[in-house]
Amino acid sequence: MHDLIALARPAGPAFVDDMRRIWDAGDAFLPIDPRLPRPAVERLLDAIRPTAVIDVDGDRHTRARGVPVQPGDAVVIPTSGSTGHPKGVVHTHASVAASARATSAGLGVDPASDRWLCCLPLSHVAGLSVVTRALALGTPLEVLPAFDAEIVMAAARERGATLTTLVPTALARVDPAVFRRIVVGGAAPPAVLPPNAVVSYGMTETGSAFTYDGRPLDRVEVRVVDGEIHVRGPMLLRVYRGGDHPIEGTDPKDAEGWFATNDAGSIAADGRLEVHGRRGELIITGGENVWPTAVERVVATHPAVAEVAVIGRDDPSWGQQVVALVVPTDADAPPTLAMVRAHVKAELPAFAAPHTLEIVRTLPRTLLGKVERHALH
Repeated sequence: MHDLIALARPAGPAFVDDMRRIWDAGDAFLPIDPRLPRPAVERLLDAIRPTAVIDVDGDRHTRARGVPVQPGDAVVIPTSGSTGHPKGVVHTHASVAASARATSAGLGVDPASDRWLCCLPLSHVAGLSVVTRALALGTPLEVLPAFDAEIVMAAARERGATLTTLVPTALARVDPAVFRRIVVGGAAPPAVLPPNAVVSYGMTETGSAFTYDGRPLDRVEVRVVDGEIHVRGPMLLRVYRGGDHPIEGTDPKDAEGWFATNDAGSIAADGRLEVHGRRGELIITGGENVWPTAVERVVATHPAVAEVAVIGRDDPSWGQQVVALVVPTDADAPPTLAMVRAHVKAELPAFAAPHTLEIVRTLPRTLLGKVERHALH
């Protein structure tokens, strides 16, 4: 029997040591965010049913009704089901290694001269994949308990970190030039990126990024079917476990190994993948299709705009209205609707220009910097 061990340790060397011991024993682990409130942790554990838990102090506790994993399973990464119930994405040692090799090759990682810095939560694939790709190639690694701009800079300047993964809000708070390469993900990238940054696209089910700057990584196939992005490759999950799925697992891939992402996209003339956003986020206004991310990219370049989120709200005349929620650069001099509409119409069709502008102090975001659109409606 191969156990599934829930690992609730804070990010840091102890987490990595426990993770390696679990793997050495032939078991798999379920990373738990130690910042979650106890009721949320219990819901997650009840849904995914690990056989034991290692708590924040490193003590191991057997859990009743735990269900073992299959031989070869390495990690079950928590995510949300279609109804918001927690579920797990099961990755094997083979898929973890394939993702590590592909992303490392895409960055030109040299274990002899590079050093990874992880400053993202290890309960999410973006942070955890930094650790797994470092271990897979034997690249030196430093894991921080959380993002701190000064400590991140010191890790590069004083301790030799050359590679890291950052969300856009964190990228804006450091000098990117101190790193050789920076992977940017988790949210829409800024309009202007430093030359040493790459924009990643991936998800929990793909074990990390499967494109860098729109280009598929090694052994990755990408296609667009009826406007939806599909991906195939050795880094894909084995099954979903728990939540809306049976505990023994549900394989979301089709008979030919393709995984439908539920993201909308297109293939550009130069072969790059362009991601438009989650299919459910499409705004249909006056019979025209508007992708929020496209409008956000334009609005974000206005000098009076610090942050922006675009959503659709029901409207009896238009079907939906395009609504822009803006955090202004200067709270005493916020942009006007006329200014934002003119800025958008200079680059996009007029129907994409927001009908409504709302000035807000902050935008609700996930731990990885993604705007929580459902909280804006």
